[in-house]
Amino acid sequence: MNEKNIQQVLEIEKKAQEVLEQAQREAQELPRAAEQEAQALIAKAKSEAEEEARGIVAEAQAEDKAKEILAEVERQNSELEARAAANLDKAVAYVLERVVGRA
Repeated sequence: MNEKNIQQVLEIEKKAQEVLEQAQREAQELPRAAEQEAQALIAKAKSEAEEEARGIVAEAQAEDKAKEILAEVERQNSELEARAAANLDKAVAYVLERVVGRA
């Protein structure tokens, strides 16, 4: 072989070594990149789940509050009905007295 061919072979071997080293660096970086991406996905999923949980809790609290308000309104309504029933006889007697008294 002549000097030119030897030089070409050496250059090709050098390039092959560089390609091999670059491939090894990339191969070492892939697991780290995959781990970072996985951690980012986990963090995103966790954040979304927490947000959804907050929404569910807020909805449940609003529903509980609505039930409490409805129960209070029903209780007050029952009290008013009871007082109205207790005073009905008095009201009828009063109206009759006023009507008879004017006649």
